[in-house]
Amino acid sequence: MPLSRLFPLGLAALMGCAAPAALAQETVRSRAADFRIVEVAGDLEHPWGLAFLPDGRMLVTERPGRLRIVGADGSLSAPLKGMPEIYDSGQGGLLDVILDPDFAANSTIYFSYSTPVERRGTTRIAKAKLTDTGLEDVTVLFTAKTKGSNGRHFGSRLVFGTDGYLYASIGDHGADDTAQDLSLHSGKIIRITKDGAPAPGNPFLDTAGALPEIYTYGNRNPQGMTLTPDGEIWANEHGPRGGDEVNAIKAGLNFGWPETTHGRAYSGLPMGEGPEKEGVTPPIQVYVPSIAPSGMAFYQGDAFKGWQGDLFMGALALTHLNRLDMKNGEIVGEERLLEDKGWRIRDVRTGPDGFLYLLTDAEDGKLVRLEPAK
Repeated sequence: MPLSRLFPLGLAALMGCAAPAALAQETVRSRAADFRIVEVAGDLEHPWGLAFLPDGRMLVTERPGRLRIVGADGSLSAPLKGMPEIYDSGQGGLLDVILDPDFAANSTIYFSYSTPVERRGTTRIAKAKLTDTGLEDVTVLFTAKTKGSNGRHFGSRLVFGTDGYLYASIGDHGADDTAQDLSLHSGKIIRITKDGAPAPGNPFLDTAGALPEIYTYGNRNPQGMTLTPDGEIWANEHGPRGGDEVNAIKAGLNFGWPETTHGRAYSGLPMGEGPEKEGVTPPIQVYVPSIAPSGMAFYQGDAFKGWQGDLFMGALALTHLNRLDMKNGEIVGEERLLEDKGWRIRDVRTGPDGFLYLLTDAEDGKLVRLEPAK
C-alpha cells in the first residue's frame, strides 16, 4: 500500500485520540549548541525503539509488546493489531523497529523481540506490512540459537547497511562464554538478507560448525548500533562492572568478550585475561565506570551546526545523553547532557526535520525532541 494511503484520516480521527494539551519546553546550554527540550508524547510504557514514517508520523515500540504510532502533533494511537507473542520478562519484550529501505513502495517494517523458547526467551526478528489497522503478513526471519538464562542481554538493534543487508545485535543472554562460541548466535552481530537468509559473503559461511548468519563475535550486550556518516556500522555494548565499549563493526572481528574486558565482575573481582589480547579488536571508546549505553545515532541534520557528525548515545545507568565530539572520523571529546533529568535514555535518533529525538525508559516514558534554542 502506498504511504499516501496510510492513515488517510490522520491518527487522532482514526484512533479517537487527542493530541497532548501542551508541550513542556525549556532551554539547555551545551558546549556546541544551545537547545530546548520539547515533549512530543508521554504515557509510553518502557519505550524501546523509534522509527520515522515518511509522512511525519513515528513508530514507537513499548517493551511489554505494544507498537504504537505517534502523530506529528503528539497524538498516540491505540496499540497496533497483529503483533506476535512477546516474551515480556526482565530485559526482554518488544525491542527495536526500523523501516525497509523501500518502505514507500512496500510498507514493510522489521522488528526485534524476545520470544519464549524452552521456558526462556531468545531474540527473534520478524518483518510485516504496516497498514491502517495494524500489521499484516508477519513473517519470522530469524530466531537466535542461544543457551542463556531468563530475562537478560537480548541486544537488540537493527540497522540496514549500505550493502542492503540487515544487521542485528544479539546479546549473550547472560551466558558469557557463548559469545566466543560460533555454534551459537548469542554475543554476536549477525547479517542477513531481507528474507532472513545468511548474507552472501558473511565471514563464517565456510567455517565448520559456525552459524552462517554471524558477522562479528565476542559482543557482550550491544544495545546501540548505527551507520556512520561514511556508511560504516558502529555499535556500543554494555561491559560488566565498567568497560562499556563503542566498536567499529567489520566482518569476522572478535571483540573479546568474555576473554578481554576493561571492566570487572559485579563482585569487583577481575574478569578474563585483561583488556587486550592478540586477535581481539580493541574498542574505539571505553567507559569506566559504566554508563550502560543504549540507542545511538550520528547527528547529520541541519538544525545544529555545532553537532554535525557527532555521535549521540543514551545512557541508562549514569542517566544522561552522551555526546562524542567527532573530527575526521575520530573521537576528540565527550560531553554529558541532561544529567539533571535522571532520564534512562533508551533510544536516540536524528529526525528527518533535523532535530534530535530521544525515548526515555520508564513506566511513564516519553518521546522528546531537542530543537535549537530561539
